[in-house]
Amino acid sequence: MNLSDINKREIDFHNKLQSGKENRSEGIFYKALYNLFADFHKYLYENSQNKIVLDYGCGIGSLTEKVAKSHPEKIVGIDISNISIDKAIARAKEYNLNVEYKVDNCENSNLESNTFDLIYGSGILHHLNLEKSAKEINRLLKKNGKMLFIEPLGTNPIINIYRKLTPKSRSEDEHPFLPGDFDFLKSVYAQVNVKYYGFFTLVFFPFYRKPEKSIIYNFFAAVDQKIFKIKIFRFLAWSVLIEAKKI
Repeated sequence: MNLSDINKREIDFHNKLQSGKENRSEGIFYKALYNLFADFHKYLYENSQNKIVLDYGCGIGSLTEKVAKSHPEKIVGIDISNISIDKAIARAKEYNLNVEYKVDNCENSNLESNTFDLIYGSGILHHLNLEKSAKEINRLLKKNGKMLFIEPLGTNPIINIYRKLTPKSRSEDEHPFLPGDFDFLKSVYAQVNVKYYGFFTLVFFPFYRKPEKSIIYNFFAAVDQKIFKIKIFRFLAWSVLIEAKKI
């Protein structure tokens, strides 16, 4: 693989993470994004059946395994971390899943152009050079193919303070999305839809345990969706769901 210095640092970070040498403290907060993950999984289920699908930055294959059960025609997973891919291959064998895993550079992969109906990823684009990765995804998609990604936002000042206080929880080159990044995506893809998540559900996360069964969570998730319809309040969101279509 042709790797940049940033690529090399990402390999080192994620290999250490998958070797049990790094801990990510923000995991306790992810329940605040329950509705984001629910929407993400619903979309993947509805759009992967009988399709050729790519898990872009698949890690150890946890999400790939779920999508594989949606009966795609073919599913491929790529990741720059060799340790992650080794784990993904072992898990696929254990669960008897037909998944093709490869160590590859998401910014400049060895995959053929115009191959995939759907490319998806969770928390991967903000680790990459967005210009390179967005164009690479577009190259890999078939005509009218779709991409779907979960990404963090870098606009909430309180969340950004937390990030500065916990630098070891993330790679040094991470760059959560800013408004200009969405403008760039709109220059690459024919259709770009962005949905925002996670303000009040994050603020009030100590007050519920299981969001899927929580009246409190459901109330604040609904409030979030109402306020995020107003553009000026979207900077408060923690994460977004990005859907786009190839030109």
